[in-house]
Amino acid sequence: MTPTETHDRTEVTAELVRDLLRDQHPDLADRPVRFGARGWDNQLWRLGEDLAVRLPWATPSADALLRKEHAWLPVLAPGLPLPVPVPQRIGEPSERFPRPWIVTTWVPGEPADRVPVTNAADAADALAAFLTALHRPAPEGAPLGNHGRGGPLADHADAFADGLAAATEMGLIPDPDAVRAVWEDAVAAPVRSGPAMWLHGDLHPANVLTAGGTLCGVIDFGDLCAGDPACDLAAPWNLLPDGAVERFHAAYRPAVDDATRRRARGWAAQRALGGILIGEAGVRGRPGGKPTWGPPAQAALRRLVATAG
Repeated sequence: MTPTETHDRTEVTAELVRDLLRDQHPDLADRPVRFGARGWDNQLWRLGEDLAVRLPWATPSADALLRKEHAWLPVLAPGLPLPVPVPQRIGEPSERFPRPWIVTTWVPGEPADRVPVTNAADAADALAAFLTALHRPAPEGAPLGNHGRGGPLADHADAFADGLAAATEMGLIPDPDAVRAVWEDAVAAPVRSGPAMWLHGDLHPANVLTAGGTLCGVIDFGDLCAGDPACDLAAPWNLLPDGAVERFHAAYRPAVDDATRRRARGWAAQRALGGILIGEAGVRGRPGGKPTWGPPAQAALRRLVATAG
């Protein structure tokens, strides 16, 4: 058992998780509880073999993200061809723990930043099937993207320029002009005019699970939103091995037009750049850094630059 702390410094232990369950969901309180993982917004505690408890721990925005998952993901999950963590219960803030929390199904597998995809063809087909199923017109009232995800790519220009400058200064980008060219081409692409589609919104390697060399699950739907599918269509560049992107595009429906593909490459470059910076922070032992994020992000950026033009 590994105790962790929430944003307001509440220590979370297996004993606390059991107490919360006894208070609000007593029928689950006798299940074994053990620490699972610590993500960007939430920490995960295994609850028996088939459930997990997710509690906000680091960011104040995590509360709203958990409630969003609880509201929308059970509606979408039945139509998705890969397993996802489906919310089963919600826990409300209390004297024991001042923030909401949820109980979800447990999805087995290893995060792709730790165990990458090796079966390129199977993974490309699985990812295409998942996004084909997810990318449906979102209803009125669907959530908007967190931090502008799924919106106009140009809104992120300043952040991209700052990130590229920082990564270049640290010696992490061999050819910044080539990276900048990918971004500028994406921003220059025509914007989308169709209906807003459901998006995962955060498809990077730590949010996709693998087993046997291919994809076996998708997790962390906190950024679920409605918007431009190009945001999610960055995923093949960020998740799949070299040479698999075209296989993905051949399987995804409807076929990706040129403008959407160009915008997707910009989203992929932005996500890769963020992964490189977070990975380097992890290498240097800085708070919030994740050293396993660097290698897949560098590989994604190499693929994008190599296929430019």
